[in-house]
Amino acid sequence: MSKPETSGPLALYKAHLAKGELQKDATQAAIIEKLEGLYQTLCFLKPPRKSFLGFRKKESHVDCPKGIYIFGDVGRGKSMLMDLFFEAVPISEKRRVHFHQFMQDVHAKIHAWRKLTKQEKIKAFGPDDFDDPIPALANDLSKSARLLCFDEFQVSDVADAMILGRLYEKLFEKGVVIVSTSNRPPDDLYKGGLNRDLFIPFIEMIKRDMDVTKLSGGKDYRYHRIKGLHTYYTPINAETTEALRKVFWALTDRDVGDPATVPSDEFEVKGRALFVPKAAMGAAVFSFKRLCVNPLGAADYLAIAWRYHTVFVVAIPKMTKENRNEAKRFVTLIDILYENNVKLFCSAEVSPEDLYPAGDGSFEFSRTVSRLHEMQSKEYLEKGHAV
Repeated sequence: MSKPETSGPLALYKAHLAKGELQKDATQAAIIEKLEGLYQTLCFLKPPRKSFLGFRKKESHVDCPKGIYIFGDVGRGKSMLMDLFFEAVPISEKRRVHFHQFMQDVHAKIHAWRKLTKQEKIKAFGPDDFDDPIPALANDLSKSARLLCFDEFQVSDVADAMILGRLYEKLFEKGVVIVSTSNRPPDDLYKGGLNRDLFIPFIEMIKRDMDVTKLSGGKDYRYHRIKGLHTYYTPINAETTEALRKVFWALTDRDVGDPATVPSDEFEVKGRALFVPKAAMGAAVFSFKRLCVNPLGAADYLAIAWRYHTVFVVAIPKMTKENRNEAKRFVTLIDILYENNVKLFCSAEVSPEDLYPAGDGSFEFSRTVSRLHEMQSKEYLEKGHAV
């Protein structure tokens, strides 16, 4: 595979600088140079060979370049830089996913594996990887992704901690390249966790087999863009719609009214396609109707919360007892956005206190009112996404 001459992450980064969408930052420039080097290597990397039966040839280790582990404080641009890299890499077998979602998928696959018969395991994973879920899982993952990009890498669950070391080892053996962003250096992962001593070898593996690099810098770009902006607009009219459009522009440097600059997005949630009307630079725009009138649930909202650090919800109506289903979905949506520190900008017909004054669950709705107020605070807006 030949390397495109002008479409690598460094070229994309310089294009954003030229448009004024990014500010010059020496630490970001150093990271993008590392990502450019990995990009160029991947462009010429040959895929692992397969046997005539379709399984990848069994090898003790497939030579592959080191991945990159980028850590640093919130809002410094880690996810943005990784996204530029991911966009540029010209291979189809790649996946970019929030780490929480990835581990949720891992546990689901292991659960499904345990239900298979021996014959089904051999058919699905090959004759060498049917008696242990970790090699079988790594084999399955490596068939669909030669490149894995994890956003918000962190470990807080003992079950995840026990899986990760062996899974990474098998993925590296199969030539999978991993790029991760995290708010923590490797030595701080799973700090204070149960049986952490068993997790230490995985930390050492990251430090040995990945290029661990810090994105330093004193400026929180994400909060700098949000600082001073209103988050809750009322009532619903042309004026508040225009105000939200300007907020989206301030956060993304994109004109929400121009489809050429703000594309839509679509991703899968439990086998279903979830459509996002507008999305750019980690921010997504939805109508209340799309999120809460349509029959979405916690899994959909969780996927949104992990995929976007900022969510716009347009035209939230005053709800009555006839809207109890919509009110219940809205409560679930706000709970999940709040728990994952997603920044919320919205337009509503009335103030939070008057959104759902009466009806089934209106007493419980008071917690949502409280959270809507807290999500407007400086303390909440300064929090890191999904940490």
